[in-house]
Amino acid sequence: MEKVQPVALLITRVIVGIIFIVHGWEKFTSIDATTAFFKSAQVPLPGVSTLAAAALELVGGVALVLGLLLPVFGTLLVLDMLLAIFFVHASKGFWVSQGGYEFVLALAAATVAIAYSGGGALAVDSLWRRGREAQR
Repeated sequence: MEKVQPVALLITRVIVGIIFIVHGWEKFTSIDATTAFFKSAQVPLPGVSTLAAAALELVGGVALVLGLLLPVFGTLLVLDMLLAIFFVHASKGFWVSQGGYEFVLALAAATVAIAYSGGGALAVDSLWRRGREAQR
């Protein structure tokens, strides 16, 4: 179990990171439509919020893939997902097939686990930690 856990965290980290990268990229490539959607969902400052969400999901997704600053980016991405639930998905119920919060909640839960797990194999955070410990 101890040998499998770092690899399982690596796989999870990369998959969740890719999901965030794709969603962030989608927001950037359809910035006007996303801003209009945010405005219709009554997200405060929809233009700024669109850019912030797109940048966070893109950069945060890359950080997850790399295992870089996981507690920082993980916390920010979880907050991003909680805001998505609040502004968009909660009123539609649980099921993703009905626009509900099922998928967004799963992303938030996976991100919390990744953010505070050390990131598993090949995580930059773990490599830095080992490097500092070796210097002591």
